[in-house]
Amino acid sequence: MAKTPTSWRKRKRSSIYGTSVWKKLRAAKLGRDPVCQICERRNRAVIATTVDHITPLSKGGAPYPPLDQLFSLCTRCHQLKTARDHPRHSTDTKAAFAGSDIHGNPLDPFHEWNA
Repeated sequence: MAKTPTSWRKRKRSSIYGTSVWKKLRAAKLGRDPVCQICERRNRAVIATTVDHITPLSKGGAPYPPLDQLFSLCTRCHQLKTARDHPRHSTDTKAAFAGSDIHGNPLDPFHEWNA
């Protein structure tokens, strides 16, 4: 059976997370930003448990980017961002980061005002 590009990308994407390079990068990011960066914009302090690429690997993101190109996220925010990054796999896309912070700035890190 021929390998499809999608299956190759999935294997490539999942293969980086077990590496020592990723584990060190993840630990450094959570050490620098231990609070969920999305919840923090909502004025809530929620411990980050996941490190996520700002630009997904499936959209050309670097496997081991600098720390400023990664998000520290709680489980819920990670689920919402993943749903937004991969809309055909979820129905929960547009409401992911609805609202604004106390200064009126959009919570959505991908909103054009935050570019």
